[in-house]
Amino acid sequence: MQTRRTFLATAATAGTITILPFATRAGGHSPNEFKTDAGLITVNPVSHASMVLETPAGTIYVDPVGDAATYDGMPPADLVLVTHEHGDHYVPDALAAIKGDAAMITNPAVAGMLPDGLKPNSSNIGNGETTTWNGITIEAIPAYNTSENKQNFHPKGRDNGYILNFEGFRIYISGDTEQTPEMSALENIDLAFVCMNLPFTMSAQAAAEAVKAFAPTYVYPYHFRGRDLSGTQDPMVFSDLVGDASEVKIASWYS
Repeated sequence: MQTRRTFLATAATAGTITILPFATRAGGHSPNEFKTDAGLITVNPVSHASMVLETPAGTIYVDPVGDAATYDGMPPADLVLVTHEHGDHYVPDALAAIKGDAAMITNPAVAGMLPDGLKPNSSNIGNGETTTWNGITIEAIPAYNTSENKQNFHPKGRDNGYILNFEGFRIYISGDTEQTPEMSALENIDLAFVCMNLPFTMSAQAAAEAVKAFAPTYVYPYHFRGRDLSGTQDPMVFSDLVGDASEVKIASWYS
């Protein structure tokens, strides 16, 4: 499987931190490729919370926003996942431009907002529920704020994170959340995407503590540009704090 938009075929590695500069691949292998028992999985970070995963089951778009040109060179979507209703995760016009006949799975709140044109081949699952798509089991993991002064941003019970279960390889996408008991209890996560930005989710420090609790093999910090651009959401600070708990992969989400 080949993409025209991805990352450099080489990466600078220091300890457990892999730095992945953004570029266009001319050929060869990307450092964002993961060999699994199910086959090759390629991660294409797009921007902020949006990514495209090329998998043996099909191409999965996660929280796609932006216009159609944002995804030039990407394979067409086979599945779209939407975590929640905020405008950096759910944009109906963007979905209309890229969804086509692809399946779509959302949380129930977004399902209730979908315009008629996006309803065909769409379904929803709530916190703690599972569904199956093209032979993979997808779990909806609760995503919510635990701090008393933040619960209006992401109230408990509304928003989803997702686990994608491939043969021998589990991917966790956090959505917008703080460290929750459900996140801390995760087991056998091979690849994680963990959000951090203030005031809406977690600081780099809090995100690192959350990651150390469930210790995925690999973790990408994402969703880290917001109001506070200080070291409280610096991906390199996150990497230093995670230490040897996981291999941290840093991509240019904001190139």
